Amino acid sequence: MTRLLDKINGPEDLQGLSNQEMIGLAAELRQRIIDVVSKTGGHLASNLGVVELTLALHSVYNSPIDKLVWDVGHQCYVHKILTGRNRQFPTLRQLDGIAGFPKSSESEHDAVETGHSSTSVSAALGMALARDMSGDKHNVVAVIGDGALGGGMAFEALNHAGALKVDLTVVLNDNEMSIARNVGALSSHLSNIRTNPRYNRIKRDAESLLHRIPWVGSALYRTADRVKDSLKYLLVSGMLFEQLGFTYLGPIDGHNLIALGRLLNKAKTHKGPVLVHVVTTKGKGYKPAEDNPSLFHGIGPFEKKSGKPRAKKADTYTAAFGREICRLAEKDPRLVAITAAMPDGTGLAPYADKYPRRLLDTGIAEQHAVTMAAGLARSGYRPVVAIYSTFLQRAYDQVLHDVCLPGLPVIMALDRAGLVGDDGETHHGVFDISMLRNIPGLTIMMPKDLPELEQMLAFAMESDGPVALRYPRGGATPLPVTLSGQPLEHGRGELLREGRDVTLVGLGPTLNLVLEAQAVLSHRGISAAVVNPRFVKPLDSDLLQQTVGKTGRVVVVEEHVRAGGLGSAIMEHCQEAGINPAVRLLGISDDFVSHGPVEELRKLCGLTVDNVVQAAEQLMSEKGQSWLKKGWT
Repeated sequence: MTRLLDKINGPEDLQGLSNQEMIGLAAELRQRIIDVVSKTGGHLASNLGVVELTLALHSVYNSPIDKLVWDVGHQCYVHKILTGRNRQFPTLRQLDGIAGFPKSSESEHDAVETGHSSTSVSAALGMALARDMSGDKHNVVAVIGDGALGGGMAFEALNHAGALKVDLTVVLNDNEMSIARNVGALSSHLSNIRTNPRYNRIKRDAESLLHRIPWVGSALYRTADRVKDSLKYLLVSGMLFEQLGFTYLGPIDGHNLIALGRLLNKAKTHKGPVLVHVVTTKGKGYKPAEDNPSLFHGIGPFEKKSGKPRAKKADTYTAAFGREICRLAEKDPRLVAITAAMPDGTGLAPYADKYPRRLLDTGIAEQHAVTMAAGLARSGYRPVVAIYSTFLQRAYDQVLHDVCLPGLPVIMALDRAGLVGDDGETHHGVFDISMLRNIPGLTIMMPKDLPELEQMLAFAMESDGPVALRYPRGGATPLPVTLSGQPLEHGRGELLREGRDVTLVGLGPTLNLVLEAQAVLSHRGISAAVVNPRFVKPLDSDLLQQTVGKTGRVVVVEEHVRAGGLGSAIMEHCQEAGINPAVRLLGISDDFVSHGPVEELRKLCGLTVDNVVQAAEQLMSEKGQSWLKKGWT
């Protein structure tokens, strides 16, 4: 039996389909997504929630001439299938396969690259302005979720678009969630709109009545207009979007294809900025995802029938962080944990259950989260901001200006530091060292294993200044060394292996590579010292003198960009100390790393045991190496 989906090679193939065929196609799309994501993993709940919305958008608008801009982009699977990528869909998030987020190099239908939230309205406004400057006539649509709408950048763009009166449609996909349940006044405002079915009916009746009043001068007109506005405010606690200059349409059932098509056609012909409020259900059509949308926001391979993950849950850095934070909070009532809409993803769900009044969820608002932490620290509390490395980029000025400039004791727990795998370019945490290392007074640490993570958290709680603690995604591979048991000292690393020929420095997960390489080199007659720096900033001068000063050769291995990373820091330190060792830096080159399994990405980046061995042997074979030993300062 031929499926409708097999006949869809592009959005143009939706034209001419009957309403019944479109409804049938929606069911096929849901099944296709469940079938594939159950094998590859991915963002399931958000994509099941926008099936009808995506179909309606591609039926009403003419992509790629009309521009569809998806906020965050984790809900783009239906869009990808409808724009000629159905056959490639089983390669989702696999190496050399299609990305899990929009990617303009992948298709002309992907208007922008995206993977972070609250950016769509700004990008769409820029495209709409460019269209008008060029005299073109196409439509520009931004699709933003209610979680992403809580980000400050979205409001900056709405405010500007409303003031400019530019032709722009913003579709608000309201599913009451970002990743976790939404929080804040905006969420309550949208809830008021959703739960007032009488609003649109009374609004229409009021407008109809006012239009029938015989106008006697402009004063009466203005009075009548104010009466109409007052009715709106009475019913919906204030029409926020209309005050920002948008015409508000909705709310509408986001799973009613026919009604969606009508409303989007109305928005398409409207002059000026329009906001279409669409109410959807995350995980729609798949009961496990509807019942637990947070779990199915981003999930690995799972059993379709039960929804249970296929992989056994291993202990992870995230889970260890969550346990240790609970233990520290029990001893210290000053500890306050902060998350930007990700209590589950950052391991804080157990903490939220145990200390609900000491868990602050800001929604998708990283800038606010960091500066709020600064305010707490000024008032004697010990805030811990748990945030993914890639998302801290959004709050750089707040880290520098609000936390580090006054030297406040804020702990930034940076999850997903390093390569994260299948989420790809927008999510790899490979820039934070370069971003943070230049800030005065900031301590930067990375543990080699789970016990060291616990040590570092306890150390950070006792610190009197700002601390960034970075740790990788997933579980920790047990190291073939035992923890020394010595207390952590500020700026002190540890020597894991003695050596006379070359120094190998590994950071976090790369220490396993370094220790395996040391064993191989030992069999080949090369004596390699192995250093765990623990602290990226400040570096351990004494330990570097003991090792690099002795061997004169150093290989630094880090899952981070080479520019400005740990290797750069060690080279700078050597230069300042008057030592000139032979150096090899193994890290990520000046490029964005694609998506795929972490082990495959490490091979692509030259981060393997063989690469470390080869680098050390090259240093040993080079002639005429010399270095000055002038002491360390």
